[in-house]
Amino acid sequence: MKGKYYSPLFKVLIFIIDFWLIERAFAVTEELGLVDGISRSEFTTFFLIFSLIWIIAGFLYKIYRVDTFSLMRTVSINLFNAFLVHILLIIAIMRTFNVFTVDMRFLTAIYALTAVFIVGMRVVYKLIMKYIEFSGFDQRKVIIIGATGSGKALYQFFSAQEAASYVFKGFFDDEPHEANEYKNLIVGKLSTIKVFCLAEKIDEIYFALPLTHDKLLQDIARFADDNFIYLRIAPDFSKVVHDNYSIFLINSIPVLTTRKEPLGISLNAVLKRLFDIGFSVSVILTLFPVIFPVIALAIRLDSEGPIVFKQLRPGKKNKLFDCYKFRTMRVNSTTEVQATKNDSRITRVGAFLRKTNLDELPQFFNVLLGNMSVVGPRPNMISQLEEYSKTIEQYKIRHFITPGITGYAQVKGLRGETRERELMEKRVQYDVLYLENWSLALDIKIILLTVWNMLKGDKNAY
Repeated sequence: MKGKYYSPLFKVLIFIIDFWLIERAFAVTEELGLVDGISRSEFTTFFLIFSLIWIIAGFLYKIYRVDTFSLMRTVSINLFNAFLVHILLIIAIMRTFNVFTVDMRFLTAIYALTAVFIVGMRVVYKLIMKYIEFSGFDQRKVIIIGATGSGKALYQFFSAQEAASYVFKGFFDDEPHEANEYKNLIVGKLSTIKVFCLAEKIDEIYFALPLTHDKLLQDIARFADDNFIYLRIAPDFSKVVHDNYSIFLINSIPVLTTRKEPLGISLNAVLKRLFDIGFSVSVILTLFPVIFPVIALAIRLDSEGPIVFKQLRPGKKNKLFDCYKFRTMRVNSTTEVQATKNDSRITRVGAFLRKTNLDELPQFFNVLLGNMSVVGPRPNMISQLEEYSKTIEQYKIRHFITPGITGYAQVKGLRGETRERELMEKRVQYDVLYLENWSLALDIKIILLTVWNMLKGDKNAY
């Protein structure tokens, strides 16, 4: 629930102010004498690059949405993510193109001043909006038609501190729809809506019944127009969609999705793919020349068979692909059987590779081929797909996106053998949670946690 409608002019204004704040940060840094060794042309070029990337990161994490300023936790998380992505992109550009060198003192001062200025201005925005809300200037009396799932969510919003500009006057419903805890808030039947609205001078009506009540909706719409009351439609889809639904427009037609799908947005998908390619190339060029010969020799000396093992795994939309791994088992005919603790098939070198996740290194070539991502749901075996897709309701959802070398479930300790169905269900829950909440910052967090688990060891890795 976003509460209010704001002109795009506000977003443009905030964007312009942010640009000015960045310019001020650069100016203050220059006045402090921290630009020694940087020519005027380099200073200007870096300012333009810095500002352009901030615009990209800002729109990516929606930091210009005015309707989120009342939710400071959301604002702070989005700002943190934007700054994190901005820093990573700046470092990547500086190291990749090597156009100029920026002094670390200068870079630190720029980020410190920019963060202080932008975060401080967000606090100012919040204070201004709070003043407007509590002054009563923008106060609105509202009613909700239907004590349904969406009706309850609306009421919870209107009752929250962030919605001080709303005065909730009651529910209207003939059948409370299992909303027993809200019975005291039902002030009338559907037939009494009009009389109540006129008597209480209601400003906004929220229609929260299913759209099967089309005749009632048409009647209320005419009444609202005739009496200068705003009508908002929030139909109840609680039996169809999850809490994490999202809405977008196609030619002004609102389209409701059953869940959030960040990677369904082309810009996000491109960003993740570019990150995957850059990260994989870095690993292959830096680690492989050193580690690959050592691991290959160890595998060859420990047991007979190929160094790299490939197995068909279901990927995005269940499309099969050859998944590469360093061979950790003796050559056998039971590759579709999941490894267990103290599995006799696992070699001595294989046990070490599995414990440290080094057996997954060849999958960086899968990432370059586009079959896998650095982070995503782990690709299960075909036999697991056939078994769990029949018994676990959300199992197939994890195949909406490209599988990963590491994943959210794995860094939460859900790896290794899955004898119990509940363990796989928990994995699937984390996979779906990742799908619905993807961000580049989340990918980086999972990668760092994976490295940490490799260093400290994982009891479930075998």
